[in-house]
Amino acid sequence: MRRLLLALGLSLFALAAAAGTAVPAVADPVLEARVLKLSEVLRCLVCQNQSIAESNADLAQDLRAQVREQLGAGKSEDQVIDYMVARYGDFVLYEPPVRLSTVLLWAGPATLAVVGVGVLLMRLRRRNREAAPGLDDAQRARARALLDGKDDSGAQA
Repeated sequence: MRRLLLALGLSLFALAAAAGTAVPAVADPVLEARVLKLSEVLRCLVCQNQSIAESNADLAQDLRAQVREQLGAGKSEDQVIDYMVARYGDFVLYEPPVRLSTVLLWAGPATLAVVGVGVLLMRLRRRNREAAPGLDDAQRARARALLDGKDDSGAQA
């Protein structure tokens, strides 16, 4: 019985050691380098601030697999990008092309900055044009008296 338990324990130990043996992650390192390079220019549609190379989202993993599959099938980088754009739109690219549909992406920030500066300048000019309310003679005399240190009755304060 002891021998059986010892043999079973050693078998489990050998099985666990074999399961931990590292298997090469990629069969073709050149293909994987192309996948990585292309994955860096494609935006993760879930994360939006990461490329599909950086993201661990399920969709990013699926997109990397699609890129790998298409490059493995012999398609060029441009063909893969065209496929992704046709399927997901220009938003999948970190640098979308300048088109009528993407002009807001390119001109939007500059337009907002110009409009903001224009509104600020208009408000400052309007504020400068508004004159301070004028004082009549009685108010000036009272202000002068207060500045001279006298109260309303003319006595020194």
